[in-house]
Amino acid sequence: MNLRRLNEILFQSVLVVASLITVLTTVGIVLILFYQSLLFFKEVSLWEFLTDTQWTPLFTEKHYGILPLLAGTFLTSSIAMAVSLPMGLIIAVFLSEYASSRVRSFVKPILEILTAIPTVVYGYFALLFVTPLLKKIIPNISGFNALSPGIVMGIMILPIVASLSEDALRAVPKSLREAAYALGADRFTTAVKVVIPTAFSGIMAAFILGISRAIGETMIVTIAAGQRPVLTLNPLVPIETITAYIVQVSLGDVPAGTVEYHTIFAVGLALFLITLVFNVLGYWLKKRAWERNL
Repeated sequence: MNLRRLNEILFQSVLVVASLITVLTTVGIVLILFYQSLLFFKEVSLWEFLTDTQWTPLFTEKHYGILPLLAGTFLTSSIAMAVSLPMGLIIAVFLSEYASSRVRSFVKPILEILTAIPTVVYGYFALLFVTPLLKKIIPNISGFNALSPGIVMGIMILPIVASLSEDALRAVPKSLREAAYALGADRFTTAVKVVIPTAFSGIMAAFILGISRAIGETMIVTIAAGQRPVLTLNPLVPIETITAYIVQVSLGDVPAGTVEYHTIFAVGLALFLITLVFNVLGYWLKKRAWERNL
């Protein structure tokens, strides 16, 4: 066996080991979630978990309904996507259809710097800057609320939506644009009626991945949204999300092995299943867009 062949085998073995570590880590996380959640559901019925409108496992009168946490999670995520989706698509269209290569090479890296900012910084930005600013516009807004972290989460995930959408738009063949120009369409009409519909699957994949990122965000909602699990869709009052509750219990005040402790695995499993659905859907749409552009 020559040295070149030995190096290939060694390199292939390293890649296989790295892949196995990733797979085994994922399997381990899933098994722990399911096992610890099973211990929780031995004490609390699945029906109560899914239908009770109160979440007070740390109170004297205990209720284990996840609906308030789901409402808080989807409320902040909806606000984030209302901010990031239109802005991200507008930025993507500008970079793909209007910006020169020099402008694109300057703007896109600056936009992606937003992803390098720690989320704890975003959290205090929401609490100490955005919330006081909103109070001047909406005087009755609470100091902790869903609107402020939702807006800041939208800013945080903006690079994901804009970058992936721009990639999808740039993948549209130039021949389609040239055909639209030949029929008398201007640049705006071509972008809106030809390029965006053609890249729709890729754009939707970017949106769905952005939603998954928003749903799984922890520090921003922990710092700025409050810790009040109430079933409400009012963005002006304090709420609690799934991730914020996990942080609250993980601080160490709840004894390990109790039902209260196992609640973090039950809500973590719910969060895992939600994000899994969104990620699988995003992957399918992205694959469909890639196959369409072959």
